Amino acid sequence: MIHVRKSNSTDANEIWEILKAIISEGDSFAYSPNSTKDEMLEYWFSKNKHTYTALLDGKIAGTFFIQDNQPGLGSHVANAGYATSPKAYGQGIGKQMGLFSLDEARRLGYKAMQFNIVVKTNERAVKLWQNIGFTIIGETPEAFQHQKFGLVNTYIMYQKL
Repeated sequence: MIHVRKSNSTDANEIWEILKAIISEGDSFAYSPNSTKDEMLEYWFSKNKHTYTALLDGKIAGTFFIQDNQPGLGSHVANAGYATSPKAYGQGIGKQMGLFSLDEARRLGYKAMQFNIVVKTNERAVKLWQNIGFTIIGETPEAFQHQKFGLVNTYIMYQKL
């Protein structure tokens, strides 16, 4: 059973372990593989974000945040970042977090959600976002320094709420 709730400070160490596993691969997050625990947790839990934890059978299996995509006149569009524990891949965590975040963004008053950088070679993520209603509205050439493939393109993905 998957349950999503607001994150709290006691989640920080487990969230760091998830983030560390993903950023060390250098294939999906723009964060440097050399990012420290303090840097990442300060970013993930910053005051301008709504941060959530996904539990699978009572254990932390994922995390995400929702924030304004842009300040001021662009603040009605949400942006989000997601991280699923590699140990929980294929168990529906990402989909559940995505669906929950759309509902939560609506509840928070956002009118749309936009992802500014979805790595094109991250086919699992692209397919997931498309399956829950996002469309690709743009492609940026060579915008991501993939650790295995070098410079790769990224997508901008969007969904009206």
